[in-house]
Amino acid sequence: MKTLAFPLSDAALVAACRQGNAAAQEQLYQRFAPRMLALCLRYVRHQFDAEDVLARGFVKVFWGLHQFAGTGSLAGWVRRILVHECLSFLRRRENLTLSLEAADVRHLSAPQPSADVELQAADLLRLVQALPTGYRAVFNLCALEGYTHPEVAALLGITEGTSKSQLSKARALLQRQVTALHSSLPTSYAYAHVA
Repeated sequence: MKTLAFPLSDAALVAACRQGNAAAQEQLYQRFAPRMLALCLRYVRHQFDAEDVLARGFVKVFWGLHQFAGTGSLAGWVRRILVHECLSFLRRRENLTLSLEAADVRHLSAPQPSADVELQAADLLRLVQALPTGYRAVFNLCALEGYTHPEVAALLGITEGTSKSQLSKARALLQRQVTALHSSLPTSYAYAHVA
């Protein structure tokens, strides 16, 4: 196996991967896997499913490197592949349907605060993961990935109005959950950081 000078530029890394260099493939995986796993966890509820989606996504990345034109960022290209893989997983395993009724979210309750009673990134991740599948997909695509409503509509096979409605409902539900979580914090914590 060839050794590589670390770290390679994106262009050099892609060229080495295209030549089948295992060290380059490992470097590409190590460069993007942590961020892409975090992305997968926003779409997929369980760690083991997110890891499966990540693995499947990287297989597609390596198989598709010959299609990477180099005109955009490598990170953005890898991210798009992983987003599409997450959506495929949701269609296969979680019955990606878009909720049109507010009644669909009645079963959700505000999660319990973490042991250190601060609203941290892990708490926010759990709130996003608790959203109904359709809400979660649209919220991630629009609010976190920056897709427009026409793009989301095309990706999910829905109307632009449905995309807007799902995003609005997801935001409203998250707001209620954050408010409920914050109100469950001890008063001493809520005012400790004001001074």
